[in-house]
Amino acid sequence: MNTDELIAALDLPAASRVDQRVPKKLLLENGAPTAADKRHINEGIEELFWLAALKPTTIGVPEYKDSSREYLEIDVVRLTLRTGAKVARLVELVHRAIPYPVLLLTEQSGKADLSAAHIRWAHNEAGKTVLEGDVIAAGYNAECDVAHWPAFRTSLALSRQPQTTIYALYQGWIDALVSLQVARLSGALQLPANPEQAATRYVAMQDCDQIQTEIYRLRAQAARETQLGRRVELNLRLKALLGQLADRRRKL
Repeated sequence: MNTDELIAALDLPAASRVDQRVPKKLLLENGAPTAADKRHINEGIEELFWLAALKPTTIGVPEYKDSSREYLEIDVVRLTLRTGAKVARLVELVHRAIPYPVLLLTEQSGKADLSAAHIRWAHNEAGKTVLEGDVIAAGYNAECDVAHWPAFRTSLALSRQPQTTIYALYQGWIDALVSLQVARLSGALQLPANPEQAATRYVAMQDCDQIQTEIYRLRAQAARETQLGRRVELNLRLKALLGQLADRRRKL
């Protein structure tokens, strides 16, 4: 799955297309707080390309404003990275640098990911935006996505997202990304029925990730442990964590 296939899956209207290259200078000035970040941008990015601007005049979906944010448009952007580039950090920097919610298609060595992240007004800088929560990303995983990918790909179409506001539309794409991640744990891809279910599933998924990380750590520790009593203690903790993991997966 490459970025061209993901772009086709989004089914964006021709009126929304921009198709304009974005200079790295934008990221260097707005998204690179450290010297290391500047180096990652200069050395890791092959191309940053603005594909489309989704706003009321191009897609017919109303803008959204409240005390925390103003969503006038969604920018669809393609990021092409060189081999060895720091993918996660560069993806975050792009989302931070652009003052609109971004649907980002990232490609490196033929592998494509799709990401989104809500933004809000900064508390201490008027007119500045910051990320709200984590960057949500998903891409094709050959080991676990064969059964889920066709339904996920279909769920990405613009016409399948909520049309009440630009915020709701963007949240629809985030829900689709989370649903693919959830499917890898639950075995079935299912979009949330309402915002409350979406929030519950997201928290449960985060809990699953944290618990699994701790399980891997304890298993490695138990394998190295030479004292019998200590190994018994570690195995009891592992059993408890496995029970917690099963409980969280039921909430997915």
